[in-house]
Amino acid sequence: MEKILIIDDDQDICLLLQKYLTKKGYETYVVYSGKQAEDWLKNNQVDLVLCDFKLPDYSGLEILQKIKIIDSNIQVIIITGYSDVRVAVEALKRGAFEYVTKPLYPDEILLTIQNALNQKLEENHPRTRIKKKQVRNEFVEGVSHAAQTLAKHIELIAPTDMSVIIMGETGIGKEFVATAIHEKSKRADQPFQAVDCGALPKDLAGSELFGHQKGAFTGAIADKKGCFELANGGTLFLDEVGNLTYENQVKLLRVLQERKVKPLGATKEVEVDVRLVVATNENLKEMVKKGKFREDIYHRLNEFRIEVPPLRERPDDIIVYAEHFLLMADRQLEKDVKGFTDETKEKLSEYPWHGNLRELSNVIKRAVLLCQGELIETIHLPQEIVTPDLSEADSSLQVSFNGEMPTDLKSVAEAAEKRAIIEVLKRTKNNKSKTADLLKVDRKTLYNKLKAYGINT
Repeated sequence: MEKILIIDDDQDICLLLQKYLTKKGYETYVVYSGKQAEDWLKNNQVDLVLCDFKLPDYSGLEILQKIKIIDSNIQVIIITGYSDVRVAVEALKRGAFEYVTKPLYPDEILLTIQNALNQKLEENHPRTRIKKKQVRNEFVEGVSHAAQTLAKHIELIAPTDMSVIIMGETGIGKEFVATAIHEKSKRADQPFQAVDCGALPKDLAGSELFGHQKGAFTGAIADKKGCFELANGGTLFLDEVGNLTYENQVKLLRVLQERKVKPLGATKEVEVDVRLVVATNENLKEMVKKGKFREDIYHRLNEFRIEVPPLRERPDDIIVYAEHFLLMADRQLEKDVKGFTDETKEKLSEYPWHGNLRELSNVIKRAVLLCQGELIETIHLPQEIVTPDLSEADSSLQVSFNGEMPTDLKSVAEAAEKRAIIEVLKRTKNNKSKTADLLKVDRKTLYNKLKAYGINT
């Protein structure tokens, strides 16, 4: 019987979840604070943790980190509200399997738990988030100019053996880009390994990346191959590469230079032939300047760079991806939802999607779950998408008029132009592509105006 620990200071929610999951055949335990959870996990083993993001003593990110240090093989699902979506995305980056939003729907949370436990069973490396799935063509091309440029860059770089850096915000689909590069490469029939460097405990990262021999450290009860050996002949994808410690950066540099790895505790090196694709949502150049990332590694990795623009900057792609996620949710939930109403499409297209594709996927999955007809309507969407809070957009626009009323004709015209840009930005929720279209200017002109008028979004 699989074991689940529930962490929430709301005793009513704990009781409801415990009763429901026990009926579904799980062995459940409950604690009401992060400290209780930390103490409990040091003496007990579980397969999965359901954790509320707002605990009385720890934040969701803090308890997530502590859980992963105790046992990185535990799947963690964060319970949150949509107001916490950006932090929830950060939790996913740090190793959470998924997040579910309140109010909780039994079918949704059960499905998420089942997916998390199924993924755990499929992984052959229990102390890392190496994804052992078969590579599938999950990359979906958008219709926007930016999406078409991205597709062309993938076609261009894939047949080579050049290292690639994929830049982009969290949740934008960087692993799908890496997968597409592998599938279109000469190594497509060889292994593809994906590793989330942000989720690797620092004291185990070296072992997971480079392997170890039995007895190399406490707990090393058998020889273990690292990611480089497992990906030999194929492609290794290192997500959030900027999170690697300085020590592991040095070891990574040696692998790139010598094409050999030395497992921890070993006396002999092992030759490897691996194409490296890395991703980050941080500015590696700035990290190099600050001494947080080695410059020599950066230049070796930066043979080709692909930048994936955020979803809010390419609104034409939103419905393309929404329809793709609809098909996936239909299969997963065994439903037969056909599409979206026009009003729903409009609301989806106008929303800024700070969580990018990951947030969109979650919204569509929930909508499919709630939908009882053939079309998803606005009633199936979260309230903040249907009736967005304009105050957030207002607060994100910092306008400076220097407290003076313009008097000359040029200043009056500039002030009017500035106000017009601000108003359209508010209406489009800071969507610059849509703002440029409504103002009938190109994006370059709009960016120049934003800079000239000191409009920060």
